[in-house]
Amino acid sequence: QVQLVESGGGLVQAGGSLRLSCAASGRTFSRYTMGWFRQAPGKEREFVASLSWIDGATYYADSVNGRFTISRDNAKNTVYLQMNSLKPEDTAVYYCAGSARAYAVISGLYDYWGQGTQVTVSS
Repeated sequence: QVQLVESGGGLVQAGGSLRLSCAASGRTFSRYTMGWFRQAPGKEREFVASLSWIDGATYYADSVNGRFTISRDNAKNTVYLQMNSLKPEDTAVYYCAGSARAYAVISGLYDYWGQGTQVTVSS
């Protein structure tokens, strides 16, 4: 069992930056592919980024590629999402998720989810 707790959300102006953190419980954190998803009001949850536990490969949604960076610190059982050049359309609840699979960019492949953290980007 893995429990995930996100933090770092907040209100930021367009063009600004935020770093989200996701702290995981459990001794096998290093063997989970970690991902970030987001859900804006009235929209479906969408993939943002993932980081494979097996080879460190990263994947990003086209809408965030080049602006967001996913990383992890296995010693701290924490995964991060550095978000730069934020846009109003990045406003959403951001969720951290863990998957036992080597690669996962679809929400259905994730086994564990955090409660989410709100990110609001003002124009």
